[in-house]
Formats: sequence, C-alpha cells, structure tokens
Amino acid sequence: QNPYLPGVTLDPAIEATSDMATAIDGAEAAILVAPAQFMRPVTLAMSAAKPFKAPVLICAKGIENGSCKLMTEVVAETLPAAPQAVLSGPTFAIEVAKEIPSAVTLASDNGKLAEQFIQAIGTPRFRPYRSEDPIGAEVGGAVKNILAIACGIVQGRGMGDNTRAALITRGLAEIVRLGLAKGAQAETLMGLCGIGDLTLTCNALQSRNFSLGVALGQGRPLAEILGERKAVTEGVFSARAVIELAGRLGVDMPICTAVNAIVNHGKDIDRMIESLLARPFTKEL
Repeated sequence: QNPYLPGVTLDPAIEATSDMATAIDGAEAAILVAPAQFMRPVTLAMSAAKPFKAPVLICAKGIENGSCKLMTEVVAETLPAAPQAVLSGPTFAIEVAKEIPSAVTLASDNGKLAEQFIQAIGTPRFRPYRSEDPIGAEVGGAVKNILAIACGIVQGRGMGDNTRAALITRGLAEIVRLGLAKGAQAETLMGLCGIGDLTLTCNALQSRNFSLGVALGQGRPLAEILGERKAVTEGVFSARAVIELAGRLGVDMPICTAVNAIVNHGKDIDRMIESLLARPFTKEL
C-alpha cells in the first residue's frame, strides 16, 4: 500500500522497486508522477541509468523554481529522446484509486501518442479527453495550486462565497493571460485542465493547497502547517516561479502575486487582501 492512499492496494502485477535501472528496463512508456520540484533529478536519474527513448506521460503540476520552466521543458532537457504527453485535470488521487468517475485532459502535440496513452490508461470511470495543447494543460495545472491557496485563505478568514467566486473567476483570467503569453490556447483553459481543475481545488478540503490556505487564513504559521504534512503542497513552491515567469513575460497576476508575498515573503494576510481590493477598477477581460 501507498501511505498516501490508505486502503488502496497495488495490483499484484505491479512490482515496486527503488532501483531506477530495474524500474525502466524494457519499459514501453513511463508515467512521471514526481512533484514538480523533483522532476529534474528524477528524470536525470532515469537518463543516467540508461538512454531512455520511450514515451513519457507527465503528471506533475508545477513550474520549476529557478529556471521557471514547465515540466515539458524540463523533461525535454533531461530525456531529449522521449516523446511527451501531459496529463492534467480535476482529480484527487484517492477518488481515482477508488474508481470514482473522473475526467482529465491528456495533451500532446503528437496526436498519435496522445491516443496511445488514452487507450492505455482510459477506462469507463477514468476518462481522458485528448488535447493538442500541452502548454495550456501545464499552465492550468500549475497556477490553480496558487489560486487554491488564495481561496483557502478567504475561507479561513470567513469572507464568504461571493469572495471565493470572485477569486476563482479573476484567478482564471490570470491563468489565461499567462497561458496565452506562453503560447497556450485560451479554449484549453476553459476545459478540464483549466476551469475544471481550478473549480475542484478551490472548493475542497481534500486539496492540499486549499486546506493550507484555510489554515493560513485562520492564523496558523506556514512553517507549522508544512511541518505536519507528508505530501508536497505544490502551490507554495510554484508561487515564486509563476510570479518570476509572469514578470519575464510581462503578465499581470495580482492574486498570485499576493499569495507569493504571503507564503514566500511573510507579508500580512489582511494587508495583502486590502491591497487587492484597492486595485483600480478595470475591464473584466
């Protein structure tokens, strides 16, 4: 059993190993599920074990700190011969493992590869929808984690459903602006990997990012919250990279900027909320 999925037992046909060479030996494909900030060392270890040319399905949602690179860009550097696809969408792992009906975006600029992965992992209760926009799928999956922290904060502060609805909607506008600047298609972000994932993670305490925001909003210190957690809360780590990337691309992301100021620079929550509310009125889109 995986300690993060209590009550779910691995299929007997799956053999766990800590040896990378053994893990990838003879593999027809690899599913990359390491957290975003560990994707580079994990894939470098794959490359060091043996030249890896099989297709990879990237499941991490985040942007690499320092380089501000998407996971497809990281993997292109570490596994240059491996064809890529991206899996993203509104799913909690425990619900997928329990075969609760779920739907996701499976994106690749290689349509044949996307279809092969869909046939390999799709079931009546786990429905991948094909997209040719991996950049959009990645941007949606990465930025929603930061916005979920924001929604959690206002929940923890008791600010009401109106405020959260406004944050989700204006947060989507930030996702779209960054996505377009990176070359994504706006339509992609209106689907499962954009508004779908954003809606789920901004409304459920199962979301590590949303629940962290709730705890912050209730006044708990960030270090204390993180110290209690086994799993990575990706929004904390991606916030810095997203804001740096937005700065490079000239994209305005005030909500994400406020979250980054709170979690990475210790800024006062109430002051950041007031600074957002004091912004000039502007066009919706």
